Amino acid sequence: MKKAVIVQAKRTPIGKQNGIFQSLQPHELAAPLLEHLASGIEDQIDDCLLGNVTGPGGNIARLSTLTAGLPLQVPGVTLDRQCSAGLEAIRMACYYIQGGAGQCYLAGGVESPSTSPFPKRARFSPDHIGDPDMGVAAEYVAQKFGISKETQDEYALLSYHRSWEAYKEGLFTEEIVAVERHSRDEEFSKERNMSALLKRAKPIFLKNGTVTAANSCGIHDGAAAVVVMEESTAHLLGYKPVLRFVDSQVAGVHPHYPGSAPIPAIQTLLKRNGLTIGEIDLFEINEAFASKIAACAQEFLIPYEKLNVSGGALTIGHPYGASGAILVTRLFYEVQRRKNARFAVAAIGSGGGVGVAVLFEVVKR
Repeated sequence: MKKAVIVQAKRTPIGKQNGIFQSLQPHELAAPLLEHLASGIEDQIDDCLLGNVTGPGGNIARLSTLTAGLPLQVPGVTLDRQCSAGLEAIRMACYYIQGGAGQCYLAGGVESPSTSPFPKRARFSPDHIGDPDMGVAAEYVAQKFGISKETQDEYALLSYHRSWEAYKEGLFTEEIVAVERHSRDEEFSKERNMSALLKRAKPIFLKNGTVTAANSCGIHDGAAAVVVMEESTAHLLGYKPVLRFVDSQVAGVHPHYPGSAPIPAIQTLLKRNGLTIGEIDLFEINEAFASKIAACAQEFLIPYEKLNVSGGALTIGHPYGASGAILVTRLFYEVQRRKNARFAVAAIGSGGGVGVAVLFEVVKR
């Protein structure tokens, strides 16, 4: 079987809804990213897979490749697995390479809630099951797994400090491709007293709940993508592979508990590959809500020292379809800063109760 490797990974800055990217359509956000990643290998690219959730519909991937000036023979396909879409795109590209369908893919996701033509979210689940908004579902996860507001706030504060520390150390600089001269995540324009905010914040989804605006992510615009190559091809083209795709798993849970969906996905993935939590050096699990991260960490006994080590969506934001690709981008650079990392997992849960987890092996240098 052919081996798929990640050889490049980049993202745009993340902007607040109606913020720095308020006038950019999804393809206008994705195009600079694709142009950068494709530079020098334009004729090698078999396809471009992009996740997207909020529209405007159509084949955003194809429109983005054309806008980026990629060769006309790069077709493009857009997919929607809600918040898992960007990670799903990378997962699919890896399987295409394993199956011999091609040798080089651009894969990731893009989201622009600022320009979405849809005033309401899509339906996640039929009425007879129940279709809670994601905030309410985050409350259900907190209730099911016994996650207190204090535990959520503790994690949110840790994530916030980690994000700002990483930003101040310049760790995000290497991840980012500037768009319209913006080269910094919008949330880093001003540091806040997060401890005070967490203490003041009240439940916003359920009257006696635990989920607040301070321990939840915001709504954001952004894009992220990677270059996935067949390993021998990567070497021939002069690339140094960083992450080697090992395996992946998708799981479904009750739509009331989408934040818990990474749990069975990770559990099945590790069991099938004969690995334990202790053998995974880094986890990136999307921080849509602190209740979700605390539940996943609690169920697996994942030490916070190896989980979202540079913060995540609770601070920089959650541009739905792009977030899964942001997780892989984060792993791509973090493993290069570590001498002995061997395995890494990216995982995300999404509306409707779907979880995606991907296992990577760090390529030895």
